Amino acid sequence: MSLTEIPACPAPREPSRPKIPTPANACCTHAHVFGPADRFPYAADRSYTPPDAPLKKYLAMLDTLGFARGALVQGSAHGRDNSAMLDALERRPDRLRGVAVADGAVPAAELHRWHKLGVRGLRFNHFFRGGQLHYRGGVPLGAAKTLAPVMKELGWHLQLWIDVKDLPDTIPTLKEIGLPVVIDHMGRSDARLGTAAPGFQSLVRLLGDGGCWVKLSGAHRVSQNAPDYPEARALHQALVAANPDQLVWGTDWPHPRIEGEIPDTGHLLDLFNEWTPDGAARERILVDNAARLYDFPA
Repeated sequence: MSLTEIPACPAPREPSRPKIPTPANACCTHAHVFGPADRFPYAADRSYTPPDAPLKKYLAMLDTLGFARGALVQGSAHGRDNSAMLDALERRPDRLRGVAVADGAVPAAELHRWHKLGVRGLRFNHFFRGGQLHYRGGVPLGAAKTLAPVMKELGWHLQLWIDVKDLPDTIPTLKEIGLPVVIDHMGRSDARLGTAAPGFQSLVRLLGDGGCWVKLSGAHRVSQNAPDYPEARALHQALVAANPDQLVWGTDWPHPRIEGEIPDTGHLLDLFNEWTPDGAARERILVDNAARLYDFPA
């Protein structure tokens, strides 16, 4: 694909302030920094071109929503070059943690260096469309077998980008790898299929048994019915009912490569609060669980 054929993503909207205060030490556990491209170039082989979304703009979003902490996830537009994310971690070690991308060729010493900067996991791509991985630049799940010994030594988790229709066939591989697993975006199930979809039921069982963590992010990825994404509510609430102790939440800012309109990040937080009416559960998900998963001070 030539550069002229790579689709460009629209810029994020300015976030509104949430309707209720965000608790102290809350953490947005899924967002990306991109660029600036003149300093951190995008990968030549990429699936999309994001707008520059540098650290300053990201921190302003966290401030608007009231998040003291954030976990950055390496975006595929930068491929396997984690430089933009690592630079952000180095600049704000008090506030940020990261989930990087690495293949089996990355030396253990480099992973140890990343750990000192605040990386606490690696992300793997097991998200297929038409029999092919949907995003270029990611690392397939098979590489986790090579990386697992060092990841275990460092206490890292495996973050998995997957459509849960493929989860039942993937669980044996995850158990073999033997790392804590974090599933992105409510399993990226099509919310129109409801909670009874076999893949989503597999996720609910795995979560309920303590076999994975799940990000309650991505309402705008499982439903295109903006701005309230009503079909996503049932998925969210089924996951909360299954095991609120292994759930976290994130904005997915700046919302790269979404299908449909760009959401208001503040409104996404309002929906999380509305769909999680128990204040104690909200605080557990936003504060306590995230601190445990990303190794923030209690």
